Amino acid sequence: MFNPFISLAVPGYTLTYFPTRGRAEVIRLLLADQGASWTDDEVRMEDWPIGNLKKNAVFGQLPHFQDGNFELYQSNTILRYLGRKYGISGHNEQEIAIIEMINDGVEDLKMKYYTYFFFDPEPNKEKFLAELETQLGYFEKILSKNSNGSKFLVGDKVTYADYNLLDTLQCYLDLSPTCLSAFPLLSGYVERMMKRPNLSQYLGSEGRKRRPIIPKSK
Repeated sequence: MFNPFISLAVPGYTLTYFPTRGRAEVIRLLLADQGASWTDDEVRMEDWPIGNLKKNAVFGQLPHFQDGNFELYQSNTILRYLGRKYGISGHNEQEIAIIEMINDGVEDLKMKYYTYFFFDPEPNKEKFLAELETQLGYFEKILSKNSNGSKFLVGDKVTYADYNLLDTLQCYLDLSPTCLSAFPLLSGYVERMMKRPNLSQYLGSEGRKRRPIIPKSK
């Protein structure tokens, strides 16, 4: 049977995205922490509308992820796929559902960040950060229910939702370095995640440092 998501490709992972962190960064965090290697195929913003790359994208969007000859689009779909592949998506049906629920909550938090930058015609930083406190409080409470906030979002093992939350919180910390001051569990969580050996190495890499969170024009 013909499968449109199977193509001829060399073995290994290839992640196609713009020269920013954006929607691809959480995938890089997961791969790096799990000790995987991958190739970053960067697409210049001005080249994106030209040729067949955008035309061939399933929803006209990046990132595009290739695992050998298997192709995927949509960042959260890629995240869940890798979560299952590396055994970090939950141990049973209930845990899987809780991780999915939390990851959906992280997505809401992430979308507020992107909406602020790209869609708010008159961004009010003070108002935005004040409203953010309510959202951060939800995750502080989630952490408090798991080993008093000393471990991860769910259970004793990192999950794909942890990478998504770390990436999102780093976006907010870039906007306001003090945004977690009232949230000791979240602050400690970010510090612990960043000290994980493979993640620490990636976070200090040149590839990570040179990529802005969003296009520089923003």
